[in-house]
Order: sequence, then C-alpha cells, then structure tokens
Amino acid sequence: MDLDQAAARLEALGHATRLAVYRLLVRAGGEGMAVGDIQERLGIPLSTLSHHLRKLVLTGLVTQERRATTLICRADYAVMDQTLGFLAKECCADAKGLSAA
Repeated sequence: MDLDQAAARLEALGHATRLAVYRLLVRAGGEGMAVGDIQERLGIPLSTLSHHLRKLVLTGLVTQERRATTLICRADYAVMDQTLGFLAKECCADAKGLSAA
C-alpha cells in the first residue's frame, strides 16, 4: 500500500458518520449488514448514508453485494488489516536506543 492509498482510507474514516458505519460493519462480521439496517441503527437519511457508503466503497474499505432488492455491505477485513498494518509496521523504526548510563 502506498502513502496516497493509506491517506485516502484514513480520510474516509476521519468523518464521524463514516466511522460509525464502518464500526457497525466491522462488528457485523462476514454476514455484513443490509443498508436499511445500517440506516435504522444510525438514524440517518438514506441519501446521507449512500453518500458515506460510496466513499467507503471507493477506498476499498467496504464491499457491497446485491441480494434481490437488498444491498448488503461488508467491511473488507484484508483492507482493514493492510491499513492498520501500514501504520504499525514501522512503529518505533527510527527510535533511538537507550544510552548506557
């Protein structure tokens, strides 16, 4: 993952509503959640939810699958792991060692 891709994903999660949607989907597991259920849980207008879901889908954080008339949304756990790993993989890489006293 490159810096721009990580920045886009983190920007998408930087909005309170999108973060709330994403947390719901992460908690839902592999089954995901129907858009209507997300809307009901968060109490936001469908047009607002659609806008925020689009941003999450465009950055790869969320996938969608149509089942008849229902749109199921799922967190993409591999993408989540990549994004978190991007932040964690270089943790303390430039830290100075403790000098002997």
